[in-house]
Amino acid sequence: MTSQVNEANHQNSEIKIDQPQELCFEKCPESGEEQQKRLEIERLLIEHNGNIPLLKLQEIARSDHGLVNDELRRLLWPQLAGVDISSLEPAPSLQDLQTHPEYQQVVLDVNRSLKRFPPGIPYEQRIALQDQLTVLILRVIKKYPNLRYYQGYHDVAVTFLLVVGEEVAFAVMEELSTNHFSECMQETMDATQKRLMFIWPLVDLENSHLFQFLQQSAVGTLFALPWYLTWFGHSLNSYKDVVRLYDYFLASPIYMPIFVTAAIILYRAEDILKVDCDMASVHCLLSRLPDDLPFEELLNTASLLYDKYSLTVIEKYVEELVRKEKLQRQLEEKRIQERRKQLARNARAGNNNLARWLPQMLTPKSMIVTTAFSILVGICAYYYKNQYLSAGVS
Repeated sequence: MTSQVNEANHQNSEIKIDQPQELCFEKCPESGEEQQKRLEIERLLIEHNGNIPLLKLQEIARSDHGLVNDELRRLLWPQLAGVDISSLEPAPSLQDLQTHPEYQQVVLDVNRSLKRFPPGIPYEQRIALQDQLTVLILRVIKKYPNLRYYQGYHDVAVTFLLVVGEEVAFAVMEELSTNHFSECMQETMDATQKRLMFIWPLVDLENSHLFQFLQQSAVGTLFALPWYLTWFGHSLNSYKDVVRLYDYFLASPIYMPIFVTAAIILYRAEDILKVDCDMASVHCLLSRLPDDLPFEELLNTASLLYDKYSLTVIEKYVEELVRKEKLQRQLEEKRIQERRKQLARNARAGNNNLARWLPQMLTPKSMIVTTAFSILVGICAYYYKNQYLSAGVS
C-alpha cells in the first residue's frame, strides 16, 4: 500500500483523533453463562486466598465473558498487569504537576473525555475524576521522561481509573506504558505504523481477495491507529465491550490488538467488498465500528490467528512489503523526473527554433526594408488623411 509506511510519521503530539461518541454504561442483566463464570471465579478466589495462579487467571480473562463484572476486575486487573498493590505510592497534587511541558495538552484531552465518564454523576465528582485523570497521566510521563504522551492515552487511563481507582490505576498504567504501549510513546510514530502493517499479512493469508481489494484502494492503516493506541477504548460506544477487551488484552501478548484488528477486518469482508474501491470509501467504512460486533467470536478468531501465524513469518512478510513499496516509490519518482527532463528538453527545443527564426527575420537588409515600408505606410496615411479633411471642409 503505497506510502502507508509514512502516513503516521510525525510527532506524537500532532496525532489528532476524532471526538468519541458518548459511552454507553447501560448494565445488562447477567446471563446464565455470565453467572456461571462469575461463580467459578469467586470459587477460585476463595480456593486460592484471592490470588489465582497467573496462567489460570489469563485463561479465564481470555475466555468467553472475560472477568464478567467490574467488582472482579477491581480485584484481578492488577494481578493480570503484574502490579503489587501492597506498595502503592500516594498521588501528588495537581498543583505539583502544572509545570510539566505536557500539562496543557493533557488538560485539553481530559476535558474532551467527558463522554467517557458515567452519565449522571454529580458535577463535583466529575471534576474530581478529571483532576485524578490528569494527575494519573502526568505522573507516568513525569516518572519516565523518555515516554511521549499521545492523544488517546487518556482513553486508556480513564478506563483503569474508573475500574480500579487512582493509585492502582497509576501502577497499572506505569506497567503498560513501559511494555504494551512503549512503541506508541516513542518520539515518532514510525514503530507504531510499522507494527500496524502486521495487519496485512494476516488478512492476505486468510483472504487474499480482500487483501488485494484493500491494497488497490490504498486505504493504508490510519483507520486502525486509534484502535491500537487505545485498545479500542476510543472507538467503541459500549463500556461493556471496552472492559471486555481490556480483560482480553491484559491477559494476552502485547501485540494481540493487531490480531483483533485483523479479525475485525476479516469479519467485515463482505461489507468492505461492497463499497467503492477507493481510499475515502474504504477508510470511512473501516474507521466506524458497528455496535453489534460479536466480540467473543472475534476474540476467539484473534487467538486462532495468533496460534496459526508466528510473528517471525509476519515480520518477514512486512519487510518484503516495505521493500516493494520502497521500490515502487523509487520507480514513481524516476518517472516523474524523466517527465520533467522531457518537458525541459521540449522547452529548450522550442526556444532554439524561435531563436533560429528571429535572426533570419532581423537581418540588416530585412530591417531596412521593414523600416522603409513602415515609413511609406505612414506617409500614405498622412496624405489620405489630409485629403479626406480637405474634402470634408469644402
